[in-house]
Amino acid sequence: MNQKNQQNQAQIVYFSHGGGPLPILGDASHKAMVNFMLQLPSQLRKPDAILVISAHWEESSATLLGSQTPPMFYDYYGFPDEAYGITYSAPGSPEVANRVASILNKNNISARIDSQRGFDHGLFIPLKLMYPQADIPALQLSLLQGLNPDAHISLGRALRELMHENILVIGSGFSFHNMAAFSWNEINTPDPANDAFQNWLIEVCTGPILQSEREQRLIEWEKAPSARYCHPREEHLLPLHVCLGMADKPASTIFNDYILGKRAVAFLW
Repeated sequence: MNQKNQQNQAQIVYFSHGGGPLPILGDASHKAMVNFMLQLPSQLRKPDAILVISAHWEESSATLLGSQTPPMFYDYYGFPDEAYGITYSAPGSPEVANRVASILNKNNISARIDSQRGFDHGLFIPLKLMYPQADIPALQLSLLQGLNPDAHISLGRALRELMHENILVIGSGFSFHNMAAFSWNEINTPDPANDAFQNWLIEVCTGPILQSEREQRLIEWEKAPSARYCHPREEHLLPLHVCLGMADKPASTIFNDYILGKRAVAFLW
């Protein structure tokens, strides 16, 4: 692929965004994740826009953040005052929002624009680490209420129309998200059940299998080892479904380390 074509090719990442504002507040159990986020842009071309599918936004229809100047939406509770002073001043992109909504509607996925909602921490925490200059237009796409895995694969398939644009698509979730099982004392605890699920994710996302099998296995993710232990509720996993549906190819594992004492992974397509 020549350089010009590479510049007109979407980049797709799924990663774990950590616990609330803790990555920005210097929490030691997020050190590996923070280091990963800081160096990740060196593996990527600078995009013209960033589209984030955040685990922290669910709507009855696919909804795009459409503000030109999105406010902050502090969707976490019980943290020090400084957690509510974090800002990320990147511009929005109503133009991209409207284009994505049009693509989805054309593919029989009901989509709309929300011009009031702000950046939630699924966007502003990782992007503050990755692109602190806040000079790249950013927007969000919601998950779908009901959390149907097939619907989120289909959402990703529709987004393939963006594959020849210099857009960075980020699935911002967490490959392990059992709040009761996290280690809040900064100790990485061996967890064979979680290891089995993370290894399953790596096999499905990166292994030499047909895309149709890859998608079907992710649709049937509850059959994976320790699936419901790792995801009592699947909203932090489903951004992966969108990414994998869009990518239509195997991923590379770009993070395989501990966050909040539990192993988590990230993928790049």
